[in-house]
Amino acid sequence: MEQISLIFQIALAISVYYVWIFRYHNVLSEFSQFGYSDVFRNFVGAAKISLSALLIMGVCYDGVTLFAALGMAIFMLGAQLTHLRVKNPFKQRLPSLILLLISLFIAAFHYGLL
Repeated sequence: MEQISLIFQIALAISVYYVWIFRYHNVLSEFSQFGYSDVFRNFVGAAKISLSALLIMGVCYDGVTLFAALGMAIFMLGAQLTHLRVKNPFKQRLPSLILLLISLFIAAFHYGLL
């Protein structure tokens, strides 16, 4: 279980980095579609990149992993609610749903539930 959680930690962090750095054009169009401000978009991006850095740091310093995973889960839950609000199809909600479930798995493992 520990190895799965570790793999999920790294995969989650890399996924967020990939979307917010290399696929930023998608982020711009989605946040525009959602009607959110540039300031809010930049806050979300900075927070998710910071949480991703904490997930990577959690590979060596286990104490930060639970908080980083819970923080990421909150952002992914917000993404799910936003996708539902604008009535996006399930296909567009799926990536954030998967990342939400991965975040919750990591948090549950580091909290001692698994």
